[in-house]
Amino acid sequence: MVRLVIGGAAALLFCVFLSPRFIEFLRERSFGQHIRAEGPAGHHVKAGTPTMGGVVILIALSVPFLVLTAGDWRAVGAWLTCIACGFIGFSDDYVKLVKRRSLGLRGRTKLIGLMAASIGLWLIATKLAHLPPVLRLRFVDYQLDLGALGGVPYLVLIYLVVAGTTNAVNLTDGLDGLAAGCTAIVSLAFTAICAGIGGQQDLALLAATLAGACVGFLWFNAFPATVFMGDTGSLGIGGALAGLAVMTQTELLLVVLGGVFVIEALSVMIQVFSFQTFGRRVFLMAPIHHHFEMKAWSETKIILRFWIVASVFATVGFVLYEQSVAG
Repeated sequence: MVRLVIGGAAALLFCVFLSPRFIEFLRERSFGQHIRAEGPAGHHVKAGTPTMGGVVILIALSVPFLVLTAGDWRAVGAWLTCIACGFIGFSDDYVKLVKRRSLGLRGRTKLIGLMAASIGLWLIATKLAHLPPVLRLRFVDYQLDLGALGGVPYLVLIYLVVAGTTNAVNLTDGLDGLAAGCTAIVSLAFTAICAGIGGQQDLALLAATLAGACVGFLWFNAFPATVFMGDTGSLGIGGALAGLAVMTQTELLLVVLGGVFVIEALSVMIQVFSFQTFGRRVFLMAPIHHHFEMKAWSETKIILRFWIVASVFATVGFVLYEQSVAG
């Protein structure tokens, strides 16, 4: 437990002390956020705010983790997934800011990158961490064997978790502090889940450092934000959560633990389906946090209420996990 507290606190302090220098570095190079013209009118004042702050998050969680880790392959695999997805996000940010291409990396390039990260996580999970290729249905205490065809179904599951989580976190990162705060909450739930299982203290350490880094980042990312995490941060922390879910075999439970991320992603899917099928929009704007902005909710009100909802989802997910273990 002491190691978890030290790791989380160190990650928080790294973020707090590294961020000002990094923000100044970004400002000197005019690495500022581009705001979509079709976005909420209130966001236009945020144009030029330094982005790519996710670099600090990844450094802040990595240093204490690498110093304190015992080298458990489950934790190392989850961390490598975080770094791999963060690199994809960094490349996307780099293309947007330096190459001046508004859409960043091409969709195909991102797809290949996420597939490569998923294959790496799959290999570590099955060959080095020796996890059984199963999908645990913890709600009913049952598991599906996904080891057929050389484990390809299990690989598909891991890809869906990695791609789904990274994209859901990326969609949530639309208001100051929203994605970082929700990630900190989910990470604390994973810390509790992992700390309660013998032999998974390294995974608990990774979750604790992720929570600490996100809380430290909130010092500068809370409304009004002086820095944004960019795709570097959203894809990186999405990869970390996906890695934690795979290595704890809580892939389905992640839907509950990360309920806010799921709602954000679903709102976009519903909006696109409804508009393309019926020519009508369900929400005033998607993702759903923009819907509430269009209804004249203040940004801080939306963020705080989403954090409350995220806390409820994380608590319910943790209780469900504990019941499945106890049963």
